[in-house]
Amino acid sequence: MTSQGPLAGLRVIEAGSMYAAPTAGRMLRDFGADVIKIEDPAQGDFARQWQPAHEGTAIGFARLNSGKRSVGIDMRAPEGRDLLKRLVADADVLIENFRPGRMEKWGMSYAELAADHPGLVMARVSGFGQTGPYRERPGFGTVAETASGYAFLNGWPHTPPTAPPFGFADSIAGISAAYGVAMALFERGRTGAGREVDVALYEPLMFILGDAVLNYTASGTIMQRHGNASGAASPRGIYEAADGGWLSIAGSNQAIAMRLFDAMERPDLKADERYATNVARMANNESLQAIVIDWVKQRPRDEVLNILDEYEVVAAAVNDSSDIVADPHFRERTLTSLTNSALGEALVPGPILHVNGYDGPRYDGVPAVGEHTTEILTAAGVSTDELARLATAGVISG
Repeated sequence: MTSQGPLAGLRVIEAGSMYAAPTAGRMLRDFGADVIKIEDPAQGDFARQWQPAHEGTAIGFARLNSGKRSVGIDMRAPEGRDLLKRLVADADVLIENFRPGRMEKWGMSYAELAADHPGLVMARVSGFGQTGPYRERPGFGTVAETASGYAFLNGWPHTPPTAPPFGFADSIAGISAAYGVAMALFERGRTGAGREVDVALYEPLMFILGDAVLNYTASGTIMQRHGNASGAASPRGIYEAADGGWLSIAGSNQAIAMRLFDAMERPDLKADERYATNVARMANNESLQAIVIDWVKQRPRDEVLNILDEYEVVAAAVNDSSDIVADPHFRERTLTSLTNSALGEALVPGPILHVNGYDGPRYDGVPAVGEHTTEILTAAGVSTDELARLATAGVISG
């Protein structure tokens, strides 16, 4: 039995699909919130159809939505929107990721909802935000990763700009939306009033990449792709050991770079004017990288990592999923079981941070589309006859 989370008692309505908005919902659910997921009554969240899947369950959907309660409501139907309004009236937070303007068209702008429920916090996740010339453009993570400048900087100088093979922009935007909700709830505790939180998929990434914009506006220099190097400090990179294993080394400050030279039994490099300072190392990065590559290549990975650990050099193995699952640190601190699903004995990364006195959530079951419709709508005052009529009309499922 886990201890009570800091968000226990918080009710969240997640009228969001795919990746970013459900990530925000999971962030809140991870710390005790009751998250009610609104899905299309016939098809559910499209993420249920994503690959990879196992035994008919999409891996990405299971990771983000385990432990939530699913209500099947057709938001395109006026009666469906009325049901959502009834649920929102008893909620603390609404998360939505429709195209900007859609909620307004449906009579559910923040101003309209807050007029009846002034304490409501509404998090809105969209491709380009609720304001600006691009507000009505559709946007997925791939577009955010290119528009933000991330793809341009990712890769090697001789390769094309590269987008990540996972939901990077969506995940960062979802975490940012949860952060915005937390701020708004903190303020509500003082004032009683909620807030509208506006998250564009590209903006959290552009914040992370902000040095590139600042560098250009200050100096006129457009930062370029550097592969596994950072472009800011040297030596840094990913290196292959004698046994074919890979590891990373980050000599990203002066003390660590000097300890790396000691670990390599090359104290002469510390006095060499080409490598004595970070400015010099960056100017001579290519020759220094050749030295580090050669040293790593002469030893098996575990030996290299043991030496670097002894000298307190920042380094780690390049892990694949099997390495992560086998690692005792990750099994103790980070990984937790996802139970009661078609995935069988499965592990999933738990919350992104730890709070003392809270053991963390259970990931216990992936909801079927509309699995909790009757339970939740009955509690909201919808009669049995009305539920039957709405189900017959296709407005709800469950």
